[in-house]
Amino acid sequence: MNKFPSKGVVLALRKRYPKGTRVVLVRMNDPYSKLRPGDLGTVDFIDDAASIFCIWDNGSTLGVAYGEDEIRSLDNKGVSD
Repeated sequence: MNKFPSKGVVLALRKRYPKGTRVVLVRMNDPYSKLRPGDLGTVDFIDDAASIFCIWDNGSTLGVAYGEDEIRSLDNKGVSD
C-alpha cells in the first residue's frame, strides 16, 4: 500500500478499536508471519499509518496493516475491517 490513510480513517479506527478490544484475525497478507486466521489478540494501540498493533495470545505483537490484513472485533459482534 503506497498511500497513507487519512487522519479521519485513523481516528475512526481508534474509536472502533480502543486499547483493550479483543479481536480475532480473519486474514494476514504476510507469508512470514506465524499468525493464522482465528488467532486471538488484544488491541494495544493504533499508529498514525492506521496499523493496529495487538498483543496476540500466542505472544506475537505484530501489527495489522490497514488495507492489507483483516481483523474482527469480538467486543462488537460482526464488525470487521
